[in-house]
Amino acid sequence: MGRAWMWNQPVYSRWEWADPDLAQWPQDCLFAKKVWNAQYAGASAVLVVDDKDEPLITMDLLQEDDEAAKYIQNISIPSALIDKKFGEQLKKAVKDGEMVNVNLDWREAVPHPDNRVEYELWTNSNDECGPKCDMLMHFLKEFKGAAQLLEKGGYSQFTPHYITWYCPQAFVVSKQCKSQCINHGRYCAPDPEQDFSTGYDGKDVVVENLRQLCVFNVANEIKKPWIWWDYVTDFHIRCPMKEKKYNKKCAETVIKSLGLEVKKIDKCMGDPNDDSDHPLLKMEQDSQIGKGSRGDVTILPTLVVNNRQYRGKLGRKAVLKAICAGFEETTEPNVCLSDDMETNECLSDNGGCWQDKAANVTACRDTFRGRVCECPTFNGVQFKGDGYSNCERNILSGYLCNFCT
Repeated sequence: MGRAWMWNQPVYSRWEWADPDLAQWPQDCLFAKKVWNAQYAGASAVLVVDDKDEPLITMDLLQEDDEAAKYIQNISIPSALIDKKFGEQLKKAVKDGEMVNVNLDWREAVPHPDNRVEYELWTNSNDECGPKCDMLMHFLKEFKGAAQLLEKGGYSQFTPHYITWYCPQAFVVSKQCKSQCINHGRYCAPDPEQDFSTGYDGKDVVVENLRQLCVFNVANEIKKPWIWWDYVTDFHIRCPMKEKKYNKKCAETVIKSLGLEVKKIDKCMGDPNDDSDHPLLKMEQDSQIGKGSRGDVTILPTLVVNNRQYRGKLGRKAVLKAICAGFEETTEPNVCLSDDMETNECLSDNGGCWQDKAANVTACRDTFRGRVCECPTFNGVQFKGDGYSNCERNILSGYLCNFCT
């Protein structure tokens, strides 16, 4: 993998050393900028060391959204946040002149217990929140085809979710809460333009988010949950905020075009002026709290695969790989085995596995989860070893095979 390096001072121009694989920055540098700068310097991977003893967090902060987005779209190397204790151990090893070999392996990051993958996407109908909203909308359009194939084939169970928060009781009657919340302050969203005096209000976003939840529920009732993908992508195209079409009338036009009953969706939505809990939105708020290994959902977008939060690029190929990794071996659908999913990690240096060039035998086996080093069976003879540095012929296996033939 190359050598591990670290640095502690802010750097504003290109760095001049080779193979930097380990880095540390000051606190005032964005997570995304840390990784982008390291990539620009020639790093093949980045580890960011937490400066506090605390449970690890997602390397994304709400206040970073706009500035970080311009770096994120240009990042192509893997990165991870590690806890302070492990980071100190690595830094000490580097300072002591030890050879540090760092391997980042996400192949087992997603559990794969059976032949169906359950995944959920925490999303938003707001299309005016800047680069993050643009990225999310692009992903929804790009991923729709694969998502619908998986759902129609019974290979996946998808559930959309929407983040809301509540207005403190003391401010329920304030102008801000009235414009950003429904159901008397119980369910709120930020103002799309960050300007209370113009454009759409946060409550408009909450209402449309609720409508999209109801579209999913009604589509689920007729056993066509994949219609949700058609609705959200069509709504984004036909009812954008910038054209002043982000409203009930436009939404109902889209609903009718997809063959769903408007009355059922209206009944599901209820009255946003009611001073009571809404069962769907209440369930959404409860679901934001992490259970088991999933963790709390605090940022948008968040993708969860088999109850594990996905960490990676929000792109069709990257997300599809994560979902495909959730299937038990040999149960994956054809969409996971397509040419654009197969990267063949065995082509470069034989994937770091054992090989016998003379006999053209290799222990490298490529899968969509990544390459696996396993001693092969060749001409009926099973090789034995660790698959990485050693594979030897099983003499007994070869003898029995020759005896049988």
